[in-house]
Amino acid sequence: MSLQLVIGNKNYSSWSLRAWLMLAHYEVDFQEIPIALFTPGYKDELARYSPSLKVPTLIDEELTVWESLAICEYVNEVYLEGKALPAGREARALCRSFCNEMHAGFMAIRSQLPMNCRSRKKVELTPEVLAEVKRIDALWTQGRRRFVDYGPYLFGKFSIADCMFAPVVLRFKTYGVPLGPEASEYSENLQQNAALQRWIAAAREEELVLEDFEFGAEISE
Repeated sequence: MSLQLVIGNKNYSSWSLRAWLMLAHYEVDFQEIPIALFTPGYKDELARYSPSLKVPTLIDEELTVWESLAICEYVNEVYLEGKALPAGREARALCRSFCNEMHAGFMAIRSQLPMNCRSRKKVELTPEVLAEVKRIDALWTQGRRRFVDYGPYLFGKFSIADCMFAPVVLRFKTYGVPLGPEASEYSENLQQNAALQRWIAAAREEELVLEDFEFGAEISE
């Protein structure tokens, strides 16, 4: 097996999920190399694989690719004949805009609503988080209104954009973030993805608890 994907804790590692979901959804054969982040010696283990000392990292024989969006683009080009991006030029450009905005932004959500697949939490949403939620709601609504006739995902068919926003879908589920009707429908659609369900099931089996990522009061589902 030529492809190896180095990932972190499935319960917490949002960036790992993005690259993993890309490979798993499209059934690209790969070996998973998990590293328990933020535990003693984890950086030494990461140094064996990742030049940035971060996850995810993709190893394809002699080539190493890091950063989740770069990995998704590489897999799309080399293994998927481009089918993880929309076929139309305008839709493809829009999809890349969505992906890059997610990759570069939404810092309040990242810091105040950490991914936690196995919990349901109650937190007070700050004005900064609410502003970012509003923007994401608008993006998801835009995608669904334009591409609803082509399938259940953000651009109709599954794409890199769904990989990039999957951790946000899980964050919003964990913290009960309210969304408009189209955005809620998209969130529910993505949660039904078989590969994403496998990730969630594995995350719930993990025993490691990282207190720095356990924000908010626990609530029952």
